[in-house]
Amino acid sequence: MFFNLAALAILPGLAYAYANPESCSGLCVVSDPGLMRRVSDGKYFRFSTGGEITYATSDSLNGPWVGVGSVVPSGSKISLAGNTDLWAPDVHYIEETYYLFYAVSTFGSQSSAIGLATSTTMDLNTWTDHGSIGVASSSGKLYNAIDPNLIKADGTFYMNFGSFYDDIYQVKLNSAGTKTAGSAAYNLAFNATGDHSEEGAYMYQYGSYYYLFFSSGACCGLDTDRPAAGEEYKIMVCRSTKATGGFVDKNGNDCQASGGSPVLESHGTVYAPGGQGVFDDPEYGTILYYHYINTEIGYADGDKQFGWNVITWSDGWPSV
Repeated sequence: MFFNLAALAILPGLAYAYANPESCSGLCVVSDPGLMRRVSDGKYFRFSTGGEITYATSDSLNGPWVGVGSVVPSGSKISLAGNTDLWAPDVHYIEETYYLFYAVSTFGSQSSAIGLATSTTMDLNTWTDHGSIGVASSSGKLYNAIDPNLIKADGTFYMNFGSFYDDIYQVKLNSAGTKTAGSAAYNLAFNATGDHSEEGAYMYQYGSYYYLFFSSGACCGLDTDRPAAGEEYKIMVCRSTKATGGFVDKNGNDCQASGGSPVLESHGTVYAPGGQGVFDDPEYGTILYYHYINTEIGYADGDKQFGWNVITWSDGWPSV
């Protein structure tokens, strides 16, 4: 089903309500970006879905982005279909080591697992693949073990993950943040409305709150099967004073009961933004980074572009 994009720009609440992405040069086609700045020299590293987690570097968030290669060129140790086409990198710097979490799956399958690779420099051919961290799923489970996101709260590591089924889950990790700690996974967010669910969780602490950013709506294949206006990918948020639950949106709606407030939606030539993360940049402050479809280029999954905006905080809620 197709609709008139020109009408989208005049929908109530969407007209010029959001900032356009900052400029990008060089290698700007990307899905599910993960972002890190190297401590030693300030160089940016941007990782993405595809291949064995492909990545690029730049001296600026705006580029030019130059391709480096793959994180695990031989594929993941995880013995599942899709272990050479890894998804949704999530990158952190812990104890002088860069941790990159990734997902193994194939599109539409619940057979999935989360893995970990580490490096002390992020340079090509320096990554060690450690295989599964113990988060996995198979047919019939309540969750899908993709879209990993690590958060450390009150000295404890937690892994957020999930997509569709019962949406977004969390599990406690060990003290090193490398394996599950034996406890069961529990739900953080669930959308019972519409045909599309929530995924791509990214948790960020600001002040006394933990903010759960997530993508909601139809993400993919939008060149051949476009949903009704407003049902495409968008970036949402809920917050809580605890990292482990109790998330609500601006209106107090429970995030486990279809709650969520929009942070970034389609506007102008920006369509279906999602696959987001949050990054504290020394020059710009807190930024929201994501992929989106530039309607002047194309709607295919392979046309998704890298975008980022500075986050502003109003009454304790993020906007761009």
